[in-house]
Amino acid sequence: MLFAHDTEVALQAAAALVNTATGSGTGTELLPDPAALDAFLDTWGYTGDRAGDAGELAAVHRLRARLGEMWDDESDAVVGVVNRLLRDGDAQPQLVRHGEWGWHIHATEPHAPLAHRMAVEAAMAVADLVRAGELDRLGRCEAEGCGAALVDLTKNRSRRFCDTSCANRTHAAAYRARRASTPGD
Repeated sequence: MLFAHDTEVALQAAAALVNTATGSGTGTELLPDPAALDAFLDTWGYTGDRAGDAGELAAVHRLRARLGEMWDDESDAVVGVVNRLLRDGDAQPQLVRHGEWGWHIHATEPHAPLAHRMAVEAAMAVADLVRAGELDRLGRCEAEGCGAALVDLTKNRSRRFCDTSCANRTHAAAYRARRASTPGD
C-alpha cells in the first residue's frame, strides 16, 4: 500500500464525486437531489451531520467543480486549490477513531457543514499526493468520449480507464481495428 487507507478512500471518493457531474462522461447528473447525495455519502462512509436539503446539495455541487480542478490543473495550481479548500474549510487536523476504522485524521468537526468536511478530506488526501511527489496518480479515463476522473493506486501506475466497461470497450475497438487492417481476414 502506498498511502494510508483513509487517504486512498478520500481520493477515490473525491474522484467519484467529480464523476457525478453531467460532463464526466455519463451525460447524466448523478446527484440530482438530496436523496441521491445521501446515498452517495452512505456509499463512501461519510460521517457527521447532514442537513439533507437543497442548500447542502448545491454546496456539494459547487465543491464538485472545485475538486474537478485538481484533475485538470498543473501541480502548482493544485496546491493552490488544496490550500484554499483547507483554509475555507477551517481545517484543524486531529486523530480520531470510529466504527471499523482505526486511527485516522479528520480535519473538521463532525458538525461542520458537509461540503466543508468533504472538501477538507479531499484536500488532505491530495496534500499527501503532493508531499509524496505522486500527484500524477490523479488522471482522466483514456476511453474515447469518457474523461472521468480516476485515481491510479496501482504499484506500476498502469491504470488508464475509470472502470472495466471503458477498458473493455477500448480494447474491443482496438481489436476490431487490428482485424480490419489485417489482409486476408
